Amino acid sequence: MNFFKQEVDAAVDALLLQQVILYPTDTVWGLGCDAEVPRAVEQLYKLKGRPEGKPSIVLVADLEMLQRYAAKVPVELEQLLATQERPTTYILPAGPAVAKNLVGPDGTVGFRVVQEEFCHKVVRRLGHGLVSTSANKSGEPTPAIFSEIDPAIVRGADYVVSWRQNDETRTAPSRVVRLGEGGELQVVRE
Repeated sequence: MNFFKQEVDAAVDALLLQQVILYPTDTVWGLGCDAEVPRAVEQLYKLKGRPEGKPSIVLVADLEMLQRYAAKVPVELEQLLATQERPTTYILPAGPAVAKNLVGPDGTVGFRVVQEEFCHKVVRRLGHGLVSTSANKSGEPTPAIFSEIDPAIVRGADYVVSWRQNDETRTAPSRVVRLGEGGELQVVRE
């Protein structure tokens, strides 16, 4: 069995046990858990020092999975997903499958259809959305590479993915787009 597959399997095993993982996302290093398990979300927020009610991102494998988690998906989103050139988070109304403590006060959650191979395989194998929030204490700088992560975060995670720990590539946070009241998509962060 190769190292990549071992890391995917180990991450999924931890997620199935409702644990918090520390992992490389398609943008920065993140903390994650099963997006359907409120207790796991609570553990993640405690580790991060983040107040509940401040939404996180849910990574999904494809449009079909997105439709399972979002209460409303704009029809033009399929075309946007096919043509987007960088990771983009879409803020949409949350559906009932999302853990309630992930949902913002306005009833929304950020969703991202993940393209990056490691995250995509984890989400696909898990079969659920994967919470993604930066691997830092609330209010602290976002770690772009593993060596920038606070050792307390590393110690606090139930499973730390070894894949890409030595990768020094820096990527920007995702673009953020919100569904407006009239159904139009508005760019929040370029």
